[in-house]
Amino acid sequence: MTDKNYYMYVLLTADNTFYCGFTDNVVRRLSVHEAGKGAKYTRPKKRHPLRLVYSAEYNTKTAALRAEAAFKKLSRAQKEKFLVLHDAEWDSPQINN
Repeated sequence: MTDKNYYMYVLLTADNTFYCGFTDNVVRRLSVHEAGKGAKYTRPKKRHPLRLVYSAEYNTKTAALRAEAAFKKLSRAQKEKFLVLHDAEWDSPQINN
């Protein structure tokens, strides 16, 4: 058994949308996205630059995938609230709890 960790991460795109994914190396994955070779969603130039606004570490791939799936099911407002509540690094509007 390995001690490999996995991450769920959220990117803020230049057109003010969120992209969520999972990886075993956030820095490497971000550089792949920035090179235009990542997910189809992040490839268009209109979505660049990309900014990592949140990541969370998980002990298993399954847990990271579940976190990604749960985030993707949220509405935009719910995603913003999630990011605010998790001290994400982005310029968010004020959200009332």
